[in-house]
Amino acid sequence: MRSKGMKITWNVVVAYLVLILFYHGLVICEAQDGLGLGLGGDSSGDGDGDGVAAPPPPGLDSCNGVYLSYSFDGREKIYPHVKNASAQAYSFTSILSLINTGSVELKAWQVKVGFQYNELLVSTDGGVLVGESEMPVSVGKNGTIFAGYPMTDLKTAIETAGDTTQIQVQVQIKGTMFGLKKGTPMPKNIKLLNDGYKCPPAKRQGSYMSVCCMRDPKFKVKIIKTRFSPRQYGDLNMVYDVLQAYQNKYFAQVTIDNNSPLGRLDHWNLTWNWMKNEFIYSMKGAYTHKRDPYDCIYGPQGQYYQDFDFSTVMSCSSRPIISDLPREKKDDDKVGKLPYCCKNGTLLPSVMNETESRAIFQLEVFKLPPDIQNKTSITPPQNWNITGVLNPTYKCGPPVRVDPTEFPDPSGLDSTTAAIASWQVTCNITRPKTKAAKCCVSYSAYYADSVIPCNTCACGCGETSRCDANAQALTLPPEALLVPFTNRTATAKAWAHLKKHKLPLKLPCPDNCGVSINWHIDSDYNTGFAARMTLFNWGENIFANWFAAIQMKKAYPGYEKVYSFNGTKLPDLNDIIFMQGLPGLNYLVGEVNGTHPTSPRVPGKQQSVISFSKKHTPHLNIAAGDGFPTKVIFNGEECALPTRLPQRSDGKRRSTLSFLPAIFIAIITFLLLADL
Repeated sequence: MRSKGMKITWNVVVAYLVLILFYHGLVICEAQDGLGLGLGGDSSGDGDGDGVAAPPPPGLDSCNGVYLSYSFDGREKIYPHVKNASAQAYSFTSILSLINTGSVELKAWQVKVGFQYNELLVSTDGGVLVGESEMPVSVGKNGTIFAGYPMTDLKTAIETAGDTTQIQVQVQIKGTMFGLKKGTPMPKNIKLLNDGYKCPPAKRQGSYMSVCCMRDPKFKVKIIKTRFSPRQYGDLNMVYDVLQAYQNKYFAQVTIDNNSPLGRLDHWNLTWNWMKNEFIYSMKGAYTHKRDPYDCIYGPQGQYYQDFDFSTVMSCSSRPIISDLPREKKDDDKVGKLPYCCKNGTLLPSVMNETESRAIFQLEVFKLPPDIQNKTSITPPQNWNITGVLNPTYKCGPPVRVDPTEFPDPSGLDSTTAAIASWQVTCNITRPKTKAAKCCVSYSAYYADSVIPCNTCACGCGETSRCDANAQALTLPPEALLVPFTNRTATAKAWAHLKKHKLPLKLPCPDNCGVSINWHIDSDYNTGFAARMTLFNWGENIFANWFAAIQMKKAYPGYEKVYSFNGTKLPDLNDIIFMQGLPGLNYLVGEVNGTHPTSPRVPGKQQSVISFSKKHTPHLNIAAGDGFPTKVIFNGEECALPTRLPQRSDGKRRSTLSFLPAIFIAIITFLLLADL
């Protein structure tokens, strides 16, 4: 008996087979298509992924310029663990990338990254920080500037046939940041700083931000036929010229030029970082502060040069400190006899002395593998920094390869000799930050009893447990400016008592400045006015060939004469009057002891009266500020100015002799001291 069930016809069987074969064919086709979706046609996947490459970053394909991106990789909470979220430290890593997608080579690239979470950068790979010497570096809330090293230039895809190793660079960043318990700590912005480019605000997507910087069509390119980057001219320029090259060493010359009419260096110290374990064997025209062979003997230098006598090496430090030789070494056969050398570290502006505005020294440098394979395989030192004594702060860029320097033929023939290779370092003067100046200014006037002293902590704060670093400086009687701050306390209290000024519980901290300048309005009349400027040196250093400069925005056209100094108008520098000591009187001596053992110390002092006419400026309001300088510079350093002006006393016009007698103040001071 046949069982009854569902009959399956051959038509159904054939249909099922066709469907199975069709589905199998689709799977095979999809798999084959999936293997070919990678960028550039690369189908050699390792089997770990799905074989599909990530799409290009947003905006890269449409960028015709320089494409910048910043990628935040992540962060990790580190010790110490604290409850205050804003004080908690995190380590972080990120990547800064540049790709030249345009048709113009990018020379000596520089990018500003607007860090904003008190980041502390610990290391960078692929770039260096402009103006910074050593890691770690606090970039605060204003960000920092990156420059290329070792890859300083980015070529175009056109001239390299799309070689990505020549058109792009990545900077690996590692550091520490604080605060921001939640969220992604991204910079405010990223921007290309090279001339001729305009960057819109960067676009952010999560932990990634990017911007396309385009060539500015209005920017006029200066056509300069140079093999390398054209030379730049900042406030201070340094050139590193390779004069002779051998397999394992080379001879170089460093030239320092002060190009700023208001810049200056005294007892300069120059530092840099060797990048490939180089060491200085000998020098002419300068010396290093430390001659210790330890780093060479026990470092890679000693491993390679095993039979080398390192006891005579000038410096084995990876960051040497280099200084100028004293003047008596100028004609020394061994270390001197170089033009512009041996001036005891003095670099004056050219408006004072043309020959004193340049310094030169030479050095013999030994190399290590792999650079000994080629004579011309030379890496210039990085992270240049130069400082002086009570001089402006210079921020220096990275060394930029320039066309070789040409020198006159030493034989006297009408020909030139070129260096083997040259690099230029450009430095510019930076404006001192608040409470970080090196000199300060006080104001006084014939019509005011009280002097407006230098700002509290104008040149920094030391110990603040006994004083208030944020309190306004107390007004003083004029004679108090002649004694050190430590001897002014009783006088300041007496003056406040006499003037019925309220004394704070915690008195203001001192200004802590080594040099102060008093600007006093001596007289004011219908046809002009006169001021008296007094320089005070509260330190022990003697300032030889000192200079000062004042900016008078409104009174400048009426400048007439400086009576006890040499004065010169510099109209090309925004209404600046340049002053220096007369011949034989150009020394501002240091502070000395008083006449008696109990007397306060006496500062070095020079002063002069300066006269102004009102012929071309009849509407000057001297008391409202027109008679006071808007900028004061001493030896190149911008001094801190008061934030207020002297006020008229009792609404009366007073002469310079009508101050309260000093004997009366002394009596009040004595009575206050007697009560203590």
